Amino acid sequence: MIHFEKIDFSYSPKVKLLSDVNLELKPGHIHGLLGKNGEGKSTILKLIAGLLFPQKGKIDVMDFVPCKRNPEMLQDIYFLPEELPQHALSIARFEQVYAPFYPKFNASLFDACLKEFEIPSKDWKMNKLSFGQKKKIVVAFGLATQTKILLMDEPTNGLDIPSKGQFRRMVASTLDENRCIIISTHQVRDLDNLIDNLIIMDNHEIALNETIDTITNRLLFRLQDTRKTDLPVIYSEDTLRGVFQVCENVNREDSKLDIELLFNAVYTNKKRMQQIFNSK
Repeated sequence: MIHFEKIDFSYSPKVKLLSDVNLELKPGHIHGLLGKNGEGKSTILKLIAGLLFPQKGKIDVMDFVPCKRNPEMLQDIYFLPEELPQHALSIARFEQVYAPFYPKFNASLFDACLKEFEIPSKDWKMNKLSFGQKKKIVVAFGLATQTKILLMDEPTNGLDIPSKGQFRRMVASTLDENRCIIISTHQVRDLDNLIDNLIIMDNHEIALNETIDTITNRLLFRLQDTRKTDLPVIYSEDTLRGVFQVCENVNREDSKLDIELLFNAVYTNKKRMQQIFNSK
C-alpha cells in the first residue's frame, strides 16, 4: 500500500533529514512510528500525503505518486497534523464543509466517536474549545472518513488519561483489512495494546520495522531481581522494582512487549538489534 524506495529529503541543502530511506507498509495494520524529536517522523507522514516532495527516490501510495496530489488518492487519505488549524466553525459546520471531500465518510460513526469522547453538542464553536477538545473532534472526524490511509501525528497530545484510553479503543475498532493506520508519536506508552507493527527511526533512517509478534518472538522482555545474564542481554535498566532487561529470546519464551525498553534498546545497541532481525 505504501512503498518508499531510497528516499532522500532535506529542508536545507546542507543537512539531509532523510537519507536512503526504504519503507514498506501494508494494510490491515496499525503502525506505530517512533523516534526522537527531529528524526523525520512528521516528514514521512507528509511525504505519504503528498504535502512534501522527495529530492531523490520513489514513493508509491496506493499505486499513486503522492506529490502529484491525484484527487482519487486524496479522497482516501486523511492526515491529522500535530498542530491543528484554527477554525471558527461549529462542529456541525466543520462536518458539513469537510465531509464531502471523503466519499466514504460515515456521519453516524462521527457522532458515535464524539459521544465516546464526551463531546455533547455539535453547536460548539471549535475556536472556543480547549486544545484537547479540538483534538478529540479531528480524531473523531478522521476515523469517520473511513479512508484507506489514516495518518496521525502526535494524536494523543492534549488528551487526558481517560481520553487516551477512549482513543485506543476507537482506533482499534475502525481498523479493517483494507485500512492502513500510521501513528507517529514520542509518547510510546500511549501505543500500548494498540499497534501491531512498530517502526523506529534512528539517525534519520529506519532502524526497525517489524510486527509485534516478530519482536516478541526474537526478544524477551523481563524484570529481574539482579543483573541475570543467563541469556544474551541487549539492554538493561535499573529501577526501584528491579532490573528490566531486553534479551535475545533464544528459548522462544513468551513475554509482553515493552515499547519503551525496546525503543531504548534500539538507540543503545542498534547494530545488534538489526543483526537479530535480519537473521533468518
